[in-house]
Amino acid sequence: MHTATKVLVIEDDRQLQRDIQTILHFVGEECQVVASQDLNQVDFSTVWTGCILGNCSTSADYATVVGTIQTQSHIPLLVLGGAEYEVDSLTHYVGDLELPLNYPQLSDALRHCKEFLGRKGIQIPSATRKNTLFRSLVGQSQGIQSVRHLIEQVSGSDASVLILGESGTGKEVVARNVHYHSSRQKGPFVPVNCGAIPPDLLESELFGHEKGAFTGAITSRKGRFELAEGGTLFLDEIGDMPMPMQVKLLRVIQERSFERVGGNQTIKVNVRIVAATHRDLDSMIQKETFREDLYYRLNVFPIEMPSLKERKEDIPLLLQELITRLEAEGGQPVCFTPRAVNSLMEHHWPGNVRELANLVERMIILYPGSLVDVNHLPTKYRYSDIPEFQPEYNDDITSIEDQERDALSNIFAGNIALDEMLEQEPTNFDMPSSLPPEGVNLKELLADAEVNLINQALEAHNGVVARAADMLGMRRTTLVEKMRKYNLQR
Repeated sequence: MHTATKVLVIEDDRQLQRDIQTILHFVGEECQVVASQDLNQVDFSTVWTGCILGNCSTSADYATVVGTIQTQSHIPLLVLGGAEYEVDSLTHYVGDLELPLNYPQLSDALRHCKEFLGRKGIQIPSATRKNTLFRSLVGQSQGIQSVRHLIEQVSGSDASVLILGESGTGKEVVARNVHYHSSRQKGPFVPVNCGAIPPDLLESELFGHEKGAFTGAITSRKGRFELAEGGTLFLDEIGDMPMPMQVKLLRVIQERSFERVGGNQTIKVNVRIVAATHRDLDSMIQKETFREDLYYRLNVFPIEMPSLKERKEDIPLLLQELITRLEAEGGQPVCFTPRAVNSLMEHHWPGNVRELANLVERMIILYPGSLVDVNHLPTKYRYSDIPEFQPEYNDDITSIEDQERDALSNIFAGNIALDEMLEQEPTNFDMPSSLPPEGVNLKELLADAEVNLINQALEAHNGVVARAADMLGMRRTTLVEKMRKYNLQR
């Protein structure tokens, strides 16, 4: 197998083939130039520095090239100016090359390709920990280390545990770990979501019922307390439990006994209570919506789960853990580039670890077995842009007529219609409400309007081009060209 690094060039125009080959040799890069119909002769086991994708002669060649390029996602892809390919969704798309080629932009492009090849994605070895400490309990942040320490401390006792924290932080994971590390680990772990069960059914769900206790009770049924005998009962969202049930629960915790609904036989129970809530129970006690005596019965040993925004340094480890778990369930693994990971670490994460898990699952569905860069993340998770090339332009070559035509075509390519701009609130450019008798310079007027709207979009998204482009309803590359034309900075 040939192992020398090369640049693969796919181009049907013979003159352009020779020009690109000459330039690449001049900058010290070995290359292989092929026409689109000869792509099946390329040995993709070669270590390719990158692939420059040019024009195809026929639509059949176009379909073949696109199909082949999609399968070679390990090779960084550059698209030659003028080639019409939908490549924004490809995980290995690095950027565009403008014609005519020049040394600065080509060397910059090849540097980005080598940076892409250097991204192995996050490959983080599993931290030394017990196998049952999994998913949202991975990490090296101070907050999660404190949680693990508290679990180890309380697991050896039968004290009631109250787990506090925002939704999606992994409170049930903590409860399961308390159970699995306790002497009750061979007993059942029975979860109950107190907020998901209607109040009139919650008593029967917890304590069971006798036959004929109410309409529809055709047989006797054990409740969750009986099912958890010798193990742990996890009362999730305890803050949503209605007041009448709080009284009955308090009695069971105190007496360790209860009666089924419709029954008169006292049943002794040996269970450990672990409760969790995302609510502020102290304020609920002040408002008299939660019993203070029940609070102190449950809050023997509190554990507070940190939110994901408080432990952002754990995101790389969490990503690896979530990818491994989804891979075990049959998904194809993905790798996140360092830049994508850094972008995720900038996010606020209102949904905490659950939101991160949903994102990882979405990426595995969209890009199975691929490298996920920042431009493949949903817009709200992008806090940086993929590299942009700055090709040099010779202003002397472009005529005044070409400039005017380009300005108008670019404005309307961006879907910014004159009548829409006229309906908008006045901004810092002078937009007449009606055409004056002396006329207007339409090119300058529309250009001013476009510059103003681009600046507003960039300012609204802190200079992130991808987000600004979405706001303006255009492709990122189109917005980059407009910014270059008007000399706008991020």
